Amino acid sequence: MIIVIQCKDQVGLVAYIAAILAKQQLNIISMREHVDHTENLFFMRVQVEDNDHEDAKLEQLLKRLLPEGAMVAVNPNPAKKVVVLVTKEYHCLADILIRNFFKTLGATVQCVIGNHATLQNVCERFDMPFYHIPHEGVSKEEFEQQIDAAVAKYSPDYVVLAKYMRIVPPSFVSKYPMRIVNIHHSFLPAFIGANPYRKAFERGVKLIGATAHFVSNELDEGPIITQQIVPVNHSFTVTDMVKAGQEVETSVLAQALKLVFEDRVFVSKNKTVIFS
Repeated sequence: MIIVIQCKDQVGLVAYIAAILAKQQLNIISMREHVDHTENLFFMRVQVEDNDHEDAKLEQLLKRLLPEGAMVAVNPNPAKKVVVLVTKEYHCLADILIRNFFKTLGATVQCVIGNHATLQNVCERFDMPFYHIPHEGVSKEEFEQQIDAAVAKYSPDYVVLAKYMRIVPPSFVSKYPMRIVNIHHSFLPAFIGANPYRKAFERGVKLIGATAHFVSNELDEGPIITQQIVPVNHSFTVTDMVKAGQEVETSVLAQALKLVFEDRVFVSKNKTVIFS
């Protein structure tokens, strides 16, 4: 059983929470907490031995004790559902599908939606439903409505943008607040637009990397979940840099999804608190 708590900080919270769990005969396996002194906020993730305790009852017991406005979730969505959006690049999607197939993803992929049909064959190999919703020949509003409808049909807990090269509108973001995970190369904002690796190669960069973050209404400005970098040098061709970039993007997205699906990520304003 996982319990996550976010509330105003005050003296004795850890002791109070531990006492309630002990009274309910719940053995604590791990307990992580953090206090943001600037915002006076308390964050906690507790893992206890599951003894078929009633989640709603425990949640109410904790809320009665905690400061007003506390956010408490007991076993939040243990069987999480995910919809993946893609364009043409396969590397992140392939990793997600393999993890999903072997049940190591920590969630279940419901379907894949692409604005190009390029990756349909990959999905078919894993018996994964694929919806091709092209953006050509229709208005931006109509395209976005079709995407919205296709995603909504599955009522996902999270939406993953696995190199989905379209901007999601505010109306879509508002339906899944801090539940849309995106991955992008960490050249931004230095090499915006097409062919970032070509531009980076011509500039002679020495580090490339990737950032996974939650999507907000500010493009690529949402709360950061994970980041990684790898060194490159003069011997790297553009192709080498692209390959290295794809590998680090795949790794970063996989790490971010693991943290999110295990309820280890808390969002406070535009920052995250992560109990890794």
